[in-house]
Amino acid sequence: MKPIWIIAKREFRTFFDSLAAYILLVVFLGLSGFFTWLFGSDIFFIGQATLMPFFSVAYWTLFFFIPALTMKMLAEEKRSGTLELLLTKPITDWQIVVGKFLSVLMLIGVALLLTIPYYISVSMLGPIDHGSVWSGYIGMLLMSAAFTSIGLFASSITNNQIVAFLLALFVGVFFLIIFDVLASSFTGTIAYFFNYLSLSTHYESISRGVMDSKDLIYFFSITAIGLLLADTVLSKRNIVE
Repeated sequence: MKPIWIIAKREFRTFFDSLAAYILLVVFLGLSGFFTWLFGSDIFFIGQATLMPFFSVAYWTLFFFIPALTMKMLAEEKRSGTLELLLTKPITDWQIVVGKFLSVLMLIGVALLLTIPYYISVSMLGPIDHGSVWSGYIGMLLMSAAFTSIGLFASSITNNQIVAFLLALFVGVFFLIIFDVLASSFTGTIAYFFNYLSLSTHYESISRGVMDSKDLIYFFSITAIGLLLADTVLSKRNIVE
């Protein structure tokens, strides 16, 4: 566990050594704040104390930001040769993957923590369903974990950051949109199958305050599969070499 934590802390500091973390935090807070308080279906337009406008915006913002954070984590290290240097130390491929995964999740956690003032402000406007708010935050973290694992897998199979970014978005679109569209296009067992694969279905369930075990299993499964695939790709690379 110690090597994983060392890698996670190193990668987390790297975000702040560059502009990546600051850009994410500023743009994320700016967009979420603008659409939560000022534009479209904002809180004042809805006329009730709820954070649903924030969660709706954060949902799509993180969909684009997470691939941007993960695209270079393995691809760039493979291209520059620093990954091979890292593997000369007593560290396994799995520890590298999980360490980088945790660093992204930590940054997302910081971004979400900085939105707590939104929660406090909205709660002062009127009665708010605190359970659904905390469920929404949990749903954000679970969704971020799934997207991060997908992004790391995409980054593991190429040396090109842009390809990794586009591939992560492409896979993410299936879970976010296409499976949902396919579910509405069929009936019966097939519709249920695609509906279960749809990430939006499980996220919306959790964001409403319903903590169903099938939703938790779904997110944990997607996350685990993505991390295992990334580890497998790195392991195969070592075998080939």
